[in-house]
Amino acid sequence: MTISEIAALLGATVEGDGTVEIRRVAKIEEAGTGDLTFLANPKYAKYLGLTRASAVIVGKNVVVEDRPADAPPVTLVKVDDPYVGFVRVLARFNPPQPPVPPGIHPTAVIPASARLGVDVRIGAHAVIGERVVIGDRSIVAPCTVLGDAVRIGSDCLLYANVSVREGCIIGDRCIVQPGAVIGSDGFGFAPQADGSYEKIPQMGIVVLEDDVEIGACTAVDRATLGETRIKKGVKLDNLIQVAHNVVIGEHTVMAAQSGISGSTKLGKHMMVAGQVGFTGHIEIADGVKVGAQSGVHRALTKPGATYFGTPAYPQREAMRIYGSFPQLPDLLATVRDLQKRLEKLEPPTPDPGA
Repeated sequence: MTISEIAALLGATVEGDGTVEIRRVAKIEEAGTGDLTFLANPKYAKYLGLTRASAVIVGKNVVVEDRPADAPPVTLVKVDDPYVGFVRVLARFNPPQPPVPPGIHPTAVIPASARLGVDVRIGAHAVIGERVVIGDRSIVAPCTVLGDAVRIGSDCLLYANVSVREGCIIGDRCIVQPGAVIGSDGFGFAPQADGSYEKIPQMGIVVLEDDVEIGACTAVDRATLGETRIKKGVKLDNLIQVAHNVVIGEHTVMAAQSGISGSTKLGKHMMVAGQVGFTGHIEIADGVKVGAQSGVHRALTKPGATYFGTPAYPQREAMRIYGSFPQLPDLLATVRDLQKRLEKLEPPTPDPGA
């Protein structure tokens, strides 16, 4: 593709030679002649004057400064959001390859009661339960197991070794990465008088609405009663634990190794960083952002606010608290010194028994 063709794809403006042919996409610090790259993070701005790329996708107000005279010319492709623009071009140059060839592998186990849509692909050694429904063009990769009465929508992709337990529902255009478990038992045990625990039956299901992505080795537990529901457009990273009866609002994103305890409700359009923990039976407002390794032990009710720390505080307050930590040793030494001085100034207390 030429730079002008790429600009037309993105609705971008071109500053430079739009006739140059682009062969591939690359990182800004590694790109060479014929490569297209992008600049979205300000910390990489220093490479804009040094890159050997033929073209760079940038924001509309970006200009090239301090470029060496002997450097090859670079064309700027100016868009509103360089990262989104680059992702679109990347998909154009590297279209995803389905992990399963067309058709149904002869080793797949599929009962007569299952209903498969048009152009469904099922890989080797996949196991499909009774009364399963799989929508048009969906892909079930090798060794994936779908329990009885599972429903999968259209255009879904379930990678290898995924388990979807009985009765769970997956909407359209969902992606479930390798090793994820949808519908495992919730962690419910009733303490007994003798110190043992009685398992509480987990009778509910999991519902993934449309356009949800579940990361590798993530577990979404079924509800004790009712539903654990992951709403439309939610993106969960790898190694996340979602407990029973949790609800995650539309278009919320969550990074790896985070965990949500039972019956907690997260709002829509949230951003949750890695290793965040949410206690159970709380509600979090829409648009909230939570910093990495935070512990959320209570409801967060202010929409759009940012929180950080364990326990989680509003970001500005958290920065003040954590910023004071390095001063604590000196402060403790000062307090001890003042205590000694006070003891010297005060007369000893008489012993009433003397």
